[in-house]
Amino acid sequence: MSYFPAFINIDNKKILIIGGGHIAFEKLFHLLDFTQNITVISKELSEVMCETINRNSLDFKLKSYEKGDIKGYDIIVAAVDNFDVQKSIYKESRDYNCLCNCVDFQEYCDFIFPSYIKKGDLTIAISTSGSSPAMAKNIRIFLSKIIPDSIIDFLSELKSLRNTMPKGQNRMKFFDNKVQKYIKTWEIKND
Repeated sequence: MSYFPAFINIDNKKILIIGGGHIAFEKLFHLLDFTQNITVISKELSEVMCETINRNSLDFKLKSYEKGDIKGYDIIVAAVDNFDVQKSIYKESRDYNCLCNCVDFQEYCDFIFPSYIKKGDLTIAISTSGSSPAMAKNIRIFLSKIIPDSIIDFLSELKSLRNTMPKGQNRMKFFDNKVQKYIKTWEIKND
């Protein structure tokens, strides 16, 4: 199965992460690039997870998952070691019409976390639909080396210019030329 690539605005979505270990932290770390509307439920937390929750003033409930905990959330991430618990969380999520990701349990995932690059307004997602996370990771690393950090300022400039120019063919041509010229300045390194 392959996943449909979509960029979803999660500003007003309530997200619940169930778990407090390394994998839960990875998911939390990535989600924090896009929102802080996150609650974590876990009976134990890794030190880095605890620090991240405190630093970002996230909601946290020190407890084991119980049926009904996911009610009211839009996106659920189940990152617990017990596959039976993950399966029950996924099945319960069907009752609440929310999106669910059970880590390492692809058949119980409405969505996956792709490997991605985020530099300012630029976000590039890379997925192999689970065939090879190593390939997705290495493509991300390769592309990250190509795309300079100056893209953050360049995109900011383009955003400002778009607000000052009337829509139409001239604007499209102007931006296409400006972007092509900028990309030609990139130094491609293949380490």
